[in-house]
Amino acid sequence: MNDCKEPDADVTSLASRLAVLTTEHRDLDAVIAQVSIAPPPGDDLLLRRLKKRKLVLKDRISLIERLLDPDVPA
Repeated sequence: MNDCKEPDADVTSLASRLAVLTTEHRDLDAVIAQVSIAPPPGDDLLLRRLKKRKLVLKDRISLIERLLDPDVPA
């Protein structure tokens, strides 16, 4: 039995994941902006954690974009 997936299915799956990550990245950017304006008292690490999460998302987005179009320079 052949375990190979349809290439179009992989592209569709990656494109869906890219859309989800891009939305999450954009939403996180809005949260970071809001927290920067009015940080919650007693939570000094929150902004750092949010920014770190945003960087992780950016890296994942970049990876998926390279997988979808490997000929485009980074």
